[in-house]
Amino acid sequence: MKSVAEQLQLIERGTVDVISREDLQAKLARSVATGVPLLIKAGFDPTAPDLHLGHTVLLQKLRHFQLLGHQICFLIGDFTGLIGDPTGKSETRPRLTREDVARNAETYKEQVFKILDPEKTRIVFNSAWLGTLSSYDMIRLASELTVARMLEREDFRQRFDSNRPISIHEFLYPLIQGYDSVALKADVELGGTDQLFNLLVGRDLQRSHGQEPQVVLTMPLLEGLDGVNKMSKSLGNYIGITDSADNIFGKVMSVSDSLMFRYYELLSDMASEEIARLKQDLAAGQVHPKEVKARLARELTARFHGQEAAVRAESTFEHVFARHELPEEIAECKIAAGEKSVWLPKLLLDAGLVSSTSDGRRMIKQNAVSLDGQKVADVDAAIPAEGSVLLKVGKRRFCRIVFV
Repeated sequence: MKSVAEQLQLIERGTVDVISREDLQAKLARSVATGVPLLIKAGFDPTAPDLHLGHTVLLQKLRHFQLLGHQICFLIGDFTGLIGDPTGKSETRPRLTREDVARNAETYKEQVFKILDPEKTRIVFNSAWLGTLSSYDMIRLASELTVARMLEREDFRQRFDSNRPISIHEFLYPLIQGYDSVALKADVELGGTDQLFNLLVGRDLQRSHGQEPQVVLTMPLLEGLDGVNKMSKSLGNYIGITDSADNIFGKVMSVSDSLMFRYYELLSDMASEEIARLKQDLAAGQVHPKEVKARLARELTARFHGQEAAVRAESTFEHVFARHELPEEIAECKIAAGEKSVWLPKLLLDAGLVSSTSDGRRMIKQNAVSLDGQKVADVDAAIPAEGSVLLKVGKRRFCRIVFV
């Protein structure tokens, strides 16, 4: 186990809040002296089936703790997911069904091991203890915080001041998230900066239950591809970890030069000293920004798809974007020619290039669809069902349609 100073250097990389650093030092010192690892907790509500790079900021920090020899507890909030985290929401968010939560939780389990070591990761579901609480237990837990304390949360305060509704069950969310820390006896809990209030509630509840309070460690919210808003699937500015290798590589290459090193700091395995040298070389003109970005794109693509796929994705990127050529490998889709023509949005859907015909219409309106190299602007275009055609959506999605 590394020294306290060495551990702090890696743990504090990229962090925003450490509450408190003195507590963390004391916990680490005790761990080094006794050889007993700390229990590090991070919770994820399975509100969507796929994770994106914004989620992996926390996973990277969990991995840092893993590399330092500590025990990682990846908590899937299958109980809290039924409530819906009100953090940052201006309205009560819709609650998921048990079926939604169970389905999404299974995909989370598969995806997190692209970053975390499965042999050193403990996956827990908070329904294991929250589902057994009686109504008496919940009332007793609710007595431990006041409404005034809850209204210290900025999003609750804003909704209260503007007369927007706050449901009583939303007040329960920070309480039961905090109770997770009591149930697990967590030493450290990680979360985004928007989770700070909830994480501090965990410290309060641990004290009231006679436990040593956890250290709270927050990570910044990763900006999306637009460079402004936090990465979000709803905003379309995300890089999904289940995206194809070509998409991951291409999207990372589209990150702005000003945002590039933030991605390095929060997502890369590169040592801090090496990142600093890369910055210096870039500032001195000794390396081109494109190569710096390509290095990050290779690393992140390889993380989720393997080294060979990363090499192929870089080659495809060079063909398609740098040389304006077609990719070496284009997916082929055979479609039965049942009619004389096919509505273009339907053809895009059948080829797997869009998620729905409405999505297809939207992409056409955005001038993002090409047919045999020519842009198509007519959402009602009918494509003759004969021979073959090459479809392109956006910058990275290709498919050759063969009518049979």
